[in-house]
This record gives sequence, structure tokens and C-alpha cells, in this order.
Amino acid sequence: MALVKVGDTAPAFDLVGDDGERHTLASLRGKRVVLYFYPKDDTPGCTVEARDFSAALAEFRALGAEVLGVSRDTTKRHQGFCKKHALTVRLLSDEDAAVHRAYGVWGEKKLYGKVSEGCIRSTFLLDAQGVVRGAWSPVRVPGHVAAVLGALRDAGVGEETKSPRHP
Repeated sequence: MALVKVGDTAPAFDLVGDDGERHTLASLRGKRVVLYFYPKDDTPGCTVEARDFSAALAEFRALGAEVLGVSRDTTKRHQGFCKKHALTVRLLSDEDAAVHRAYGVWGEKKLYGKVSEGCIRSTFLLDAQGVVRGAWSPVRVPGHVAAVLGALRDAGVGEETKSPRHP
């Protein structure tokens, strides 16, 4: 499936989080959502990204946004990852990659010259009605959280947000 773009209605999801609860896009109506997809818990880039989102979580919430990380890891693995790194961001389990595919972030990628199929690190900013207002893919971790936070700040609380790459 093609990558979800700015202006698209975000695909619905219903995933279990590290808290053992089900999290759905429908239950988040009325809130802005930062939905970030990452390859694997407890790997260097994914750890930095999760720590950065956790460190900025209060700022995201002050701007009316919830932050959710999605990977194929199990909820048990998410719990260990959160505990080990004192993460406060909510992590959701998409073991069969169905939500990854719905957002267009599962596909061919290259790492150190090796081609494989997997998660393409990506982030989507959804407005309170579930419309995509920002999209970053593929993501480079350094400075990424600050860029997403900046996109939210630039738009102001309650206004529609557009990413710098997708006016």
C-alpha cells in the first residue's frame, strides 16, 4: 500500500499498548496524534527516538497532542523497553504489521547495503478529526522530535498542522 499523505484520512487502528489496554484511533477523536512507526525496541536509533519523544511528551500534550509509537514488538517486549529506559511514551504492538501496511510504512529498505523488508521509520501528525496534517518518511532520528514539535507549535493549539515537507 502507498504511503499515507498529508490530507488523507488516517487509517483506523486498534492495537494493544505497553499498558495492556487497547488503543484505537476512534478513541483519540478530538485530540491531535503523533503516530510514529519504528523498527525495533532496544536498538540504538529506536532507543534515541523513544527517549526523545518521552522527554518532549509534556510539551506535546500541552499542545493538545498524544504521542504513540508503533512497532512489531510484543507488549511484553515494549514493557521491558519502557522500564529499561524510563520511557513515558505509549508503545503499541502491531505484531502482524497490518497497521504498518495500512500507513504504507512496511516495505523494502536497505541497511549497510543489504536489502530487506521491514518497517520504514515514519511519523504522522493527525489532527483532531483523524486527518493527516504532517508526514515524515523516511525519518532520520537526530532532530526529528524537535521538527515534529516545531510543526505543532507553528500551527498553534487547535489549528491544523502541516509538516515542513508537505505544505
